[in-house]
Amino acid sequence: MRHLTTNDTPAPTIRGIADHSWQQRGQCQSLPTKDIDELFFHTRRDRVAISEAKAICSSCPVKKACFDYALDNQIRHGMWGGLTEDERRRWHTRVNKRLDYSRVKAAFEGRDVHLSNAEREAVTRHAYVRGWSPERLAYALRLDLDWARDLMRNAAHAVADRDRYWAQGDEAGAADDEDVEDDDAQGAASPVQVPRQVQTPALIAALRKAA
Repeated sequence: MRHLTTNDTPAPTIRGIADHSWQQRGQCQSLPTKDIDELFFHTRRDRVAISEAKAICSSCPVKKACFDYALDNQIRHGMWGGLTEDERRRWHTRVNKRLDYSRVKAAFEGRDVHLSNAEREAVTRHAYVRGWSPERLAYALRLDLDWARDLMRNAAHAVADRDRYWAQGDEAGAADDEDVEDDDAQGAASPVQVPRQVQTPALIAALRKAA
């Protein structure tokens, strides 16, 4: 399964689940409640309201935080972050495949942040490799202890399968090398060899990061 990754970009400002302070700085906060309802929770075909709402959002200093809030809380109705519900639909369908290592890092630092399924899995695997107890994982991710135990058990199987895969790859590569040496010794014509991926320090570090 492919995941969205953002670990190669500067870490964004990640807000905790209970942090709603950004809302007070929104451009829409000065509007009457009636106008907010009409502009930002408009009917799907109300082009005038959509245009006016987008104009307000275009210069809003917390537009990104507004967009993230709608995604993290699965708010599909209304305009958030300058995007209508139709424009946000594709983001909502992909959010559980998001793998943002800045969020994973924030979770390890004790921040109460929204995690996608892929991010929660990354946290759990890394916690298992670090030797965390299920109790510590449950506390860090605000989970039920039984759920944390299940996640740790799944992480153990996943890490074991990963290590077994790499071990088999090494054995297969060694066998290929022996076959090539035998062919050369007998003077046989060698086929074009496909180079085997070398476990460089960079690759090992990437695997540890993914674990």
